Amino acid sequence: MKNNFLKYQAQTTPHPLALEVFKAKGSYIYTTDGRKHLDFVAGVSSCSLGHCHPAVVKAIKEQAQKYLHVMVYGEYAQEPAVELSTLLATYLPGKLSKTYLTNSGTEAIEGSLKLARRATGRSEIIAARNAYHGNTMGSLSLMSMEERMAPFRPLIGDISFLKFNIEGDLEKITEKTAAVILETIQGGAGFILPQNNFLKKVKQRCSEVGALLILDEIQPGFGRTGKLFGFENFEVEPDIVALGKGMGGGMPVGAFSASEKLMNLLSDNPKMGHITTFGGNPVIAAAALATLREITQTNLMSEALQKEKLFRELLVHPLITEVRGMGLMLACILESEEIANKVILQCKDKGLILFWLLFEKKAIRITPPLTISKEEIKKGCGIIIDVLNGLNH
Repeated sequence: MKNNFLKYQAQTTPHPLALEVFKAKGSYIYTTDGRKHLDFVAGVSSCSLGHCHPAVVKAIKEQAQKYLHVMVYGEYAQEPAVELSTLLATYLPGKLSKTYLTNSGTEAIEGSLKLARRATGRSEIIAARNAYHGNTMGSLSLMSMEERMAPFRPLIGDISFLKFNIEGDLEKITEKTAAVILETIQGGAGFILPQNNFLKKVKQRCSEVGALLILDEIQPGFGRTGKLFGFENFEVEPDIVALGKGMGGGMPVGAFSASEKLMNLLSDNPKMGHITTFGGNPVIAAAALATLREITQTNLMSEALQKEKLFRELLVHPLITEVRGMGLMLACILESEEIANKVILQCKDKGLILFWLLFEKKAIRITPPLTISKEEIKKGCGIIIDVLNGLNH
């Protein structure tokens, strides 16, 4: 399988990890060589309820027996998508009452950008330096990393940048700005939290000049920070919120939500201002609905903060400089990129799955399922400390 994987399936790097997956259950991925691997990554924050959660699998099976795809998005009322959108409206702030379901987080970003330009009649979008919002052309245009952008230019125009947490940069937001788009917690940059009410100050500045605030909740969302949405920790309400990853419990999904007044702008002048064939797919929506119910009807969100404390207690070592992030969205920062690489690769050999962050090369990603047990946390952190002890000698 590995040979065919490398030969016939397009790769994203020259040296993929290439684990040959046999099955996955709970906090573990099992490979074809009979080994099991404790998963501290959860499909890069996507498998919020672990692998093959019974509620998600049940919802998928039940919906698959009723109907699959029947019509392009927005033409037919399909129960899973309607129920999901309705339930989201009960948990999002009051103004964010209408949701457009997409296939992925990056499509949610694209739709959000289009909506902001349509609503304001302006073109300028302001993003943060070292942001990551996805890899389609619009999302890539928001990245600010020239080495990643240059091979694909020209990208979409009229994009400007500010520095995250730098209050002085707020003056860049003017009457020409359609929207400011920010990750609630910067992911690829190293799980950077907003400080000194930065998000509230951005929202205030946007309101003053008539710009919209788009918050990217694709990683923090759906319970990972101890709240259903990361922005709830920072007392700010976006005009548009983009969702994805953990929303689907392991299935591919995204969404963007806004007020009814804003969202209705995509349905006329022109009609079909945003259109997707498979967005809101009934099987995917059923999985996302089951995931949302499980997260909101259990103690998983409050437990995420308890588990964060446990991680911070256990991940103490001379080679660890700090642990950044919130809840179960953590980045363990090591002394060097070389050490981070060795930890990730050696832990893989010892049955623990870790991963890199896009821009912060000294970091190891720790974004396990919300369902991970304290015993599993202790086991995985023990492996990390053992590997670090080996490097320290």
